[in-house]
Amino acid sequence: MAAGSADPGDAATRNPGRRGLGVDIGGSGIKGGLVDLDAGVLIGERHRIDTPQPATPRAVGEVAGRIVEHFGWTGEVGLTLPAVIVGGVARTAANIDPAWIGTQTREALGRCIPGPVEVLNDADAAGLAEVRFGAARDVAGVVLVLTFGTGIGSALFVGGRLVPNTELGHIDVGGEDGETLAAASVRERLELSWPQWAARVEQYLQRLERFLWPDLIVVGGGVSKRADKWLPLISHRTPIVPAQLQNAAGIVGAALAAAEDRGY
Repeated sequence: MAAGSADPGDAATRNPGRRGLGVDIGGSGIKGGLVDLDAGVLIGERHRIDTPQPATPRAVGEVAGRIVEHFGWTGEVGLTLPAVIVGGVARTAANIDPAWIGTQTREALGRCIPGPVEVLNDADAAGLAEVRFGAARDVAGVVLVLTFGTGIGSALFVGGRLVPNTELGHIDVGGEDGETLAAASVRERLELSWPQWAARVEQYLQRLERFLWPDLIVVGGGVSKRADKWLPLISHRTPIVPAQLQNAAGIVGAALAAAEDRGY
């Protein structure tokens, strides 16, 4: 089994390497877990709490603090947000309260967490995990990691280095926003068949290929578990593979960012 795709329970039964803690903040759930930073796997089970509504900085910070407390962790914590993060400040807010915009995220989240915090975009965190431990491990050149969910998140890497906050889910595709056309939520909302949705994803990916010419595209999000249903239906120039870390990617990437002081 590839690194990063192992059963989290397997990691708990062996001697783990360096440890970190990651917390993945999403629109519907906030999930955290201890991470073996040498193997890229969770140590034991992750802990999940529903995202408070409204998902204000204070409310989200309190839930994140409860997750950190659950693990008895006092070291540095990596946290993801569905937002563009520039110099620690949230510049957008996707599926969380607009009050996040303009907020100093380290300060807002750190109020309820005992140790220092590192905050980054959620798709960037997932990408860091896939490049270090997963489907893009040891791949040279330009790598694009896409997460298909409520929207489309993107993480772009050049020579293994992250280009943060790319927001490529919002490129124009025939006069339509990319994620409005092809997010996984669109398939569910419109009750599209796999071939119907795959045709939309193909439009989106071909638009990206026209401008970026990546060497590899990694597709993640919940639909990556069912890649056999739709990926073979897509015509593309670039090699495309499913993500390996799946639901653990954001947690692993966040813990890795904190351990390596990757603030954006």
